[in-house]
Amino acid sequence: MSTPSPAELDTLLPATQRAAAEWLATLGTRAAAATPAAAPALPARGIGADAALALLRDRIEPHLSASPGPRYWGFVTGGATPAALAGDWLASAYDQNASHDGGSIAATIEREAVAGLRTLFGMTDVHAGWFTSGGTGSNIASLAAARHALLARRGHDAAELGLDGAPRIRVLAGSAHASIGKALAILGIGRRALVPVATRRGRTAVDIDAMETALAASDAPTILVASAGEVNTGDFDDLAALAQLARAHDAWLHVDGAFGLFATLDPEHAEKLAGIDAADSITVDLHKWLNVPYDSGVVFTRHAAALRAVFRSTAAYLGESDDPLHHVAENSRRFRALPAWMTLAAYGRDGIATWVARHNALARKLGTGIAALPAFELLDEVRLNIVCFALRTGGTDARDALLARLATDGRVYLTPTVLHGRPAIRAALANWRTEAADVDIALAAFTDAVRG
Repeated sequence: MSTPSPAELDTLLPATQRAAAEWLATLGTRAAAATPAAAPALPARGIGADAALALLRDRIEPHLSASPGPRYWGFVTGGATPAALAGDWLASAYDQNASHDGGSIAATIEREAVAGLRTLFGMTDVHAGWFTSGGTGSNIASLAAARHALLARRGHDAAELGLDGAPRIRVLAGSAHASIGKALAILGIGRRALVPVATRRGRTAVDIDAMETALAASDAPTILVASAGEVNTGDFDDLAALAQLARAHDAWLHVDGAFGLFATLDPEHAEKLAGIDAADSITVDLHKWLNVPYDSGVVFTRHAAALRAVFRSTAAYLGESDDPLHHVAENSRRFRALPAWMTLAAYGRDGIATWVARHNALARKLGTGIAALPAFELLDEVRLNIVCFALRTGGTDARDALLARLATDGRVYLTPTVLHGRPAIRAALANWRTEAADVDIALAAFTDAVRG
């Protein structure tokens, strides 16, 4: 039997640092994706922390993807910057419960990080914000606040009474992220409440005239979900126009800006965020373009009271303060704001803007390179940091076979999607390590994969 001892730290922490350093040093050459393997059986008896670390490195580490590396372009994945990694390690070492102000500065640091992010995105302090586990958690919180506020306008307190007897809420969106449907299911609004609205011809951005028609078709309480960086193409809805429609129809405007909110840091794209301050709620993922470790997001809202009505936790020992636990789902909350605070402190707006602009430029370079390859065609112009393309011939099977060859090759990792009914491939550039040479490596891998 092995039991914890403070003495273990004397050898375990240096060994862990070495393990991390050795792992990070391989990211440029390690296969971007790994073949899944059976996990090692847990020992029947405790073997001690040093031996457990050795087992992890021997049996698990070889089968991890290089997702923090420069050519993991699946999903929209960042990678921990040095400052963010340091903040994350210390968040675990400090082990603060950031749910409240009692006995620690942790909740105050969260507020400072939120304020810094608000400034980074060019928003005013009309929006309060709290850290969540990511975009899905932020979307759940946002739509929970919307549900409460919209029904309260109709005289129904959903937080206290539930949805029985309440008017049905409808949700209108052009290209909603999958997590919106998940949030609606969790909140009892229901996935079928999501009404797809026509998008602009050849685009994933919503057609404003179609949205106006949809709004006028019913007087039901309504949530408009806008995309600020649609997941397949990086397209943006017209936020200012949607804000006008929301005001005219007493609707709630929610902006899903999981990665697109960072476009404001690139002068070539900043105008796409015009009107953001009029949104009732906003989602952003920090483990995407801010490059902090998983899991980290923020929910911003103009309606902090609605969030509190839903998420307040009533108990004698919790009090009635303005603590974070009363505004988001978790009572116990990790000090996840620290990596973001460290990133803002270490690199500032200019440093973060540098890698955002670089990724957008590299995405254009990648798009140009793909368009020059006879086997491929671009399915949309490169609008931000995402390149969506397809094989000129062949359907889903051909696409999947190509992606499998790329994964086996290991130089770059991409994920499949469907755009306008066509099997497609998506590359998302969001890692601070990614440079122009990585685009050249990826294009060579594409050429080789087509040849089979």
